[in-house]
Amino acid sequence: MRLSIFYSGEFGRKVVGNLVNSDSFCVSCGDLCDHCREPRASFAPMIVGLFELRTDLPDFVEDPAEYIPGNLPLTDLIIAIDLHPDLLMSVPDIAEMTNAKAVIIPVDDSRLVPAGLTEQVKGKLEANDVECECPKPFCSLDLTGKPVIDEFVGMGFGRPLLKIATDLVNGIFTHVEVLRDAPCGATWFVAKKLKWSDIKDYKETISSAHHSYPCTASMEKDTQIGDTILHEAGYIIRKSVEDAMEKN
Repeated sequence: MRLSIFYSGEFGRKVVGNLVNSDSFCVSCGDLCDHCREPRASFAPMIVGLFELRTDLPDFVEDPAEYIPGNLPLTDLIIAIDLHPDLLMSVPDIAEMTNAKAVIIPVDDSRLVPAGLTEQVKGKLEANDVECECPKPFCSLDLTGKPVIDEFVGMGFGRPLLKIATDLVNGIFTHVEVLRDAPCGATWFVAKKLKWSDIKDYKETISSAHHSYPCTASMEKDTQIGDTILHEAGYIIRKSVEDAMEKN
């Protein structure tokens, strides 16, 4: 698969760092690092276009093309993260120029990516037979039945999926393996904090790790989900841990 990523801000940088799996990306263990991420593949060879777009743009961008790179490479999947609304409106044109088969528009902050705008962009893309998902938050993305987007999820990114082992005699987690990671990389951080921790305290351990990572999702209440996106992301990782505990 050929990936093109257009992003602005910290959330986008985290997603890119996790996909590339750079040596400096994960610092959860500090000096006690056991290099657990080393066996995980880097998807850098799949990235044909990586574009960090400006954040210091006026409220109204008269000519979005002025801020979008030229000579864009052909791609299969576009991921557009926290773009200025007027640049986001150009995503269907970018998809057409690059022959993209699918687009993912994660929603980490609904003030940056309003629901009405994502629906408008999604409608234009799907009218041109381009797959589109706008997961809110990105870690809510699951298998969709859309081939290209499902291939991305199958690479190990989306709704967290874990494998857990416990020592019930001593009441601790002995093994926490990440099978599918939140695209920002938070699942690995939570997994490291859970290992050797007390099972009875799992909710507090997850919440503390999730906030400490930190999750970059908005703390503003989202009208569609009736809660903050950060809290929604927290519920998702907790449910993923609980599902893995039930399978143990």
